[in-house]
Amino acid sequence: MSGLKSPLELLRSRWVSAPLGFVAMSLASLLAFNVGKDVAQVLFGGSQAEAHVAPAPAPLAKPLAVTPAAVSANSPFVVKSILKINEPIKFGQYFWDESAATAGPIVVTVDLEARTISVFRDGHEIGAAAILKGYGNKPTPTGVFPITQKDADHVSSIYEAPMPWMMRLTNDGVSIHGSKVERGYATNGCIGVPDGFAKRLFGVASLGDKVIITDGKRLGVGQPIIENAAPAPTGSTVLAKQD
Repeated sequence: MSGLKSPLELLRSRWVSAPLGFVAMSLASLLAFNVGKDVAQVLFGGSQAEAHVAPAPAPLAKPLAVTPAAVSANSPFVVKSILKINEPIKFGQYFWDESAATAGPIVVTVDLEARTISVFRDGHEIGAAAILKGYGNKPTPTGVFPITQKDADHVSSIYEAPMPWMMRLTNDGVSIHGSKVERGYATNGCIGVPDGFAKRLFGVASLGDKVIITDGKRLGVGQPIIENAAPAPTGSTVLAKQD
């Protein structure tokens, strides 16, 4: 067997793909720098062009440094541990282990880019699963959403489809619910999870518990779960509809 992995390495092992945008931006910046350097050499001569910049005026006042408030490591909203999952989570697969935290507040995080959901209790990850999400003109919205309704036997009033273990997030009907989570499937904006996972989450989640939906933000041990999360859109700004 290989050596033990750090919690951050375990979390990274679930990712499906690397962000190529950063690599492309870095190459573009390097190319622009070298082109600008060559032009300067032609105009001014010599082996290296010298830039003459007028001195900046003295600032009227020193800006105040903004320092984020420190978050206690004992806070229930700081990641204390993550589940030991050594491979990408497959569609339809989920993990659940409450042994690290049998009591405490629940926070749910969803990463649309990685297509995963995590459930934290008192800062410890107790559940994780692959998800379905919405695309195109019915995307899954990002932001921080409280659970406003729970219905174990909900049926969509729009699509007349069962939405077992439904936990509503928006007035427009976006929710977390049990789904057939398989490759090639999508939702109409909701977060679809395996039925077994949905049932377990339904059992531990309460009205008002926060669900944080991001598009590419991953958390490691010691990081705040809720810090810097964007507020959820409301009313007509939410484009996604319920399944």
